[in-house]
Amino acid sequence: MQEALSHIKQDKHQRILRIQSAALKAIHDYLYRQGVVQAMPIILSPATDPLNHPHFEAKVEYYGQKLHLTKSMILHKQLSLLNDGIDKIYFMSPNVRLEEGKLRESGRHLFEFTQVDIELKEKTKKEFFTLIDGMIAHVFRFVIDECSDDLKALDRKLSVPRLPLKVYESDELRKKHGEHFERVVSEKAKDPFWITNFRREFYDREDKERRGYFHNYDVIWPEGYGEALSGGEREWEHDEIVRKMKERQTDIRAYETYLEVAEKGLIPRTVGGGLGIERMVRFLSGQRHIRDVTLFPRVPGERIVF
Repeated sequence: MQEALSHIKQDKHQRILRIQSAALKAIHDYLYRQGVVQAMPIILSPATDPLNHPHFEAKVEYYGQKLHLTKSMILHKQLSLLNDGIDKIYFMSPNVRLEEGKLRESGRHLFEFTQVDIELKEKTKKEFFTLIDGMIAHVFRFVIDECSDDLKALDRKLSVPRLPLKVYESDELRKKHGEHFERVVSEKAKDPFWITNFRREFYDREDKERRGYFHNYDVIWPEGYGEALSGGEREWEHDEIVRKMKERQTDIRAYETYLEVAEKGLIPRTVGGGLGIERMVRFLSGQRHIRDVTLFPRVPGERIVF
């Protein structure tokens, strides 16, 4: 209890929260000017991101229906763009991912966090890159201008990234730096950068002409801070979605409604991604561990007091 109270009362939180507030304002203002509309997030759903890596399920039962706490809004983002009048959308989406306790020392994992989750209709990953490059630069510029005293007090020096952000291919980095290529390149980099082509969940588009190549990507923070954003161009064809679900041993029954929409050919071609707010604030404020930027940390494996 005393440790939790001491954490909340740390002087630096007022400065970190001002930086976070400035960054959030910059994101909202930028997306508004780009014509990206905001919708409210979904907390409970019959189906959510499967997360094909080890984790614990978080679900409740309500009037006989089993509902999952949202791990990401990927499916809802796609479905929201069924509306003919909406072609760009975003959510400030709370996510609950009950990750294994071994991730507690990564410095960047929370099991409860928020991301700005963006999706664009009939756009390519290149167009998404341009949007996100501009957003990141705008956030840096605004935070540097508005929070100079707070950055100075935290001994944090920031500079606006040079655009366009560099783009790397995962296979090339793996050959050059080995399996831990992301960490190696992040530690050496001065600006955020993109890495493309990862084998992940069923919803990221695989190239039909080049099987094993995926039109997805991450943004990586420099200075060793690691992943900032994850996203991709999305699968929209029913047979491709089902094929990839089976490959990944995903429970198809959990996605019956989503697959019905896909089978009717209604799911639009979209591209998008989610940028973690706490990870962004950790980088902007130069904090060692992500727990240091949250008043009520939710770190994998740690006991929760409040």
